[in-house]
Amino acid sequence: MSNLHDFSADTLAGKPFDFSALKGKVVLVVNTASRCGLTPQYQGLETLHKAHQAEGLEIVGFPCNQFGGQEPGGADEISAFCQKNYGVTFRMMDKVEVNGAGAHPLYKWLVKAAPGLLGSEAIKWNFTKFLVGRDGNVIRRYAPQTEPGDLEKDIVAALKAA
Repeated sequence: MSNLHDFSADTLAGKPFDFSALKGKVVLVVNTASRCGLTPQYQGLETLHKAHQAEGLEIVGFPCNQFGGQEPGGADEISAFCQKNYGVTFRMMDKVEVNGAGAHPLYKWLVKAAPGLLGSEAIKWNFTKFLVGRDGNVIRRYAPQTEPGDLEKDIVAALKAA
């Protein structure tokens, strides 16, 4: 697989989604969790989504239970939590693994395309973010602690890029 548009995954509603539908969009891919100290980042992600969706930004959340068991629920529970607590309207995918042999193929590609600190390919925690350009290639990886609002400058630059 050579870029984001080559992948597919199931949505939180259990429907298949082909990432080729996002050709020409700037995409922020985030592994999420409902019971994490960083969970309030959902609000910042939703704010970015609302502010820049019309310009071509797509945010894609991937719930993951690999970090401290902080996403134990099923799809219905995750969806209800995101709606009730944060009014999430951006795309949420089915729960996946982001590390190890069972990692979703998209995440295997993302960590190779944008290694973390000291070249590490592992996702360290919930809310690791990957900004992907309109061409489907990774622009940058962001640490879990990086607040969504701190990505706005990079997102705007990616949206303006041809």
